[in-house]
Amino acid sequence: MKVGRIHKAYFIGIGGIGMSALARHFHANNAEVSGYDKTETEITKRLIEEGISVYYDEDINRIPKDVDLVVYTPAIPDTHEELSYYRQHDFPVMKRAEVLGNFSKSYTTVAVAGTHGKSTVTSMIAHLLKDTDYDCTAFMGAISNNYESNYLQGFNDLMVVEADEFDRSFLQLETDHVIITSVDADHLDIYSDSNEFEKSFVEFSNKIHKEGSLSFQSSIALDFGNQMQERTSYSLKDETADCYLSDHRYENGVQVFSFMLEGEQYKDFKLDIGGLYNVENMLAAITLCNNIGLDPEFIRDSVESYRGLKRRFDKVHEADELVYIDDYAHHPTELNALIESIRSMYPGRKLTMIFQPHLFSRTRDFADEFANSLGKVDEVLIMPIYPAREAPIDGIDSKWLIEKISIEKKKLVEAGKLVEAIDWDKTEVLVTAGAGDIDREVSRLYNHIKHNDAEILE
Repeated sequence: MKVGRIHKAYFIGIGGIGMSALARHFHANNAEVSGYDKTETEITKRLIEEGISVYYDEDINRIPKDVDLVVYTPAIPDTHEELSYYRQHDFPVMKRAEVLGNFSKSYTTVAVAGTHGKSTVTSMIAHLLKDTDYDCTAFMGAISNNYESNYLQGFNDLMVVEADEFDRSFLQLETDHVIITSVDADHLDIYSDSNEFEKSFVEFSNKIHKEGSLSFQSSIALDFGNQMQERTSYSLKDETADCYLSDHRYENGVQVFSFMLEGEQYKDFKLDIGGLYNVENMLAAITLCNNIGLDPEFIRDSVESYRGLKRRFDKVHEADELVYIDDYAHHPTELNALIESIRSMYPGRKLTMIFQPHLFSRTRDFADEFANSLGKVDEVLIMPIYPAREAPIDGIDSKWLIEKISIEKKKLVEAGKLVEAIDWDKTEVLVTAGAGDIDREVSRLYNHIKHNDAEILE
């Protein structure tokens, strides 16, 4: 698919993080873009500011009837009025993953896959390429703090994309250079078991062009095949990996790290975002950049200028009395890494977490693991499960989950009532975590914190 041949495109579910990046790509390439989403969000507001029309009601009388392409997300049900209309009237209708897969045929494609960290690593690579003027077009799975967008327009043939395993979407991509960060089981509503989940990553790796490269976290014990030209591993601890961490410390809140890469040592790189796991994410990005010809010393300054993503270890507020961090963590492994990083940065301080479970099936499948992770904080507030695409599952709710958590200080809390539920005088480090609509609560919590700060100053 040549984007220049599409003059008018309509997106059903345009407010999604992946859909909005695609919409921005078409818009940047002079197509007339509009779309539907059920809810107004910061993303849809920004799209409107950028000149993209967004509507919040299903209305087949309003939708454009002269579009060249209709794009929809799997989150949209087949019964959606607008989607049904376009299908019944034989318009070109494609899933988001199909469109991205078509684009990948026209680019040298860098794809980042994995259960955890793929959005961060994608944005790291995109920034390293952009900041050094190597350039790329990038489709990111979150909003970059460096660019205030999830899309970067490039002017060469290099594309960087987050490769989503949900619905096996990443199998649509044609790839040249790939990173696989992790293969912890997830989306068991789609995959029958962890073996099927892992097989999809092997299949994904087998699609890499033979002149390309694969970088992977060294603990991943899968047979990725040998058809690609370059295979490199990375790790925080494994000294048998091609790239591994050799030193790490904090200096004035900045992570300073050294690493070995293919037998050569690189000293004192700086990363101005929290979380040791983000150092590992940056090692993944550095490894891939090295595979495509960018020497680590060439990208040193760009590593230091990387500022992270919205909702990824996002420091909303930091003061002596209270730190507030917002994060997208929605899997037990991610929660463990988040909690461990916060504990290392703020030792001895009381940690209060507000968690919104995401999907009934994920909550059911990993209930014990969630309970174990959430039991590592000092106080936990659990919001109702965010259903996304799912119908409720009998017996699976937040009350059922919270009963499995071992700590004493735990309670259920409804959306919109978080400010009242928090004991602010005893809160030292506050964390909101989840992949649903918990992000809507962030501004309310932040406004309360700022209001209290203002009262104290008065």
